[in-house]
Amino acid sequence: MADLSAIKEHMEVIGADGVHIGTVDKVEGDRIKLTKKDSGADIEGVESGLHTDHHHFISTGLVAEVEGDKVRLSANADVAVTFEEEEGGEPL
Repeated sequence: MADLSAIKEHMEVIGADGVHIGTVDKVEGDRIKLTKKDSGADIEGVESGLHTDHHHFISTGLVAEVEGDKVRLSANADVAVTFEEEEGGEPL
């Protein structure tokens, strides 16, 4: 299991395939809060602007490892974003 205490603000979150998913704002409980700037901006199939300007969250259960300034997830980016949640825990 990855050392979740090593996850810090401004780290890049990437899928297992190395594709950028977002940037860490902070860890809240068992979820990584992504910065608003990156939240939902490039999710395939989502209308432009529909999920921007608010935070999205990724479960820490998806973290495979923390390497340098990157948080690598166990799923490819296109799959990992389907697990993103809104503020209250609702799926996108």
